[in-house]
Amino acid sequence: MDKQNITITEAQQMVDHWIKTVGVRYFSELTNMAILTEEVGELARIMARKYGDQSFKKSDEQYNMADEMADVLWVLICLANQTGVDLNEAFLKNMEKKSNRDKERHQNNFKLR
Repeated sequence: MDKQNITITEAQQMVDHWIKTVGVRYFSELTNMAILTEEVGELARIMARKYGDQSFKKSDEQYNMADEMADVLWVLICLANQTGVDLNEAFLKNMEKKSNRDKERHQNNFKLR
């Protein structure tokens, strides 16, 4: 399969189309929030074993970090679609906020040097 680059907006549209044609309907927002938490936990499990002090168990072999990150993104997109959040717009505003707020903060943080 060829890699394709998509925008955040296209990802939101793809998820919405999939939900409405294959998935029947969105789960409730609260259910999706719980699923997001679960998916972040699965990613944390891999991170703790790969980069932290925990060792892998045989049962951990089923986990794939990229797939777990994609699961997190999927559910986050579902929540954005359900609540009317344009993630592209929200991300750009967030980057601007961080850039203005933190433009000198990290440069002046001796812990980061």
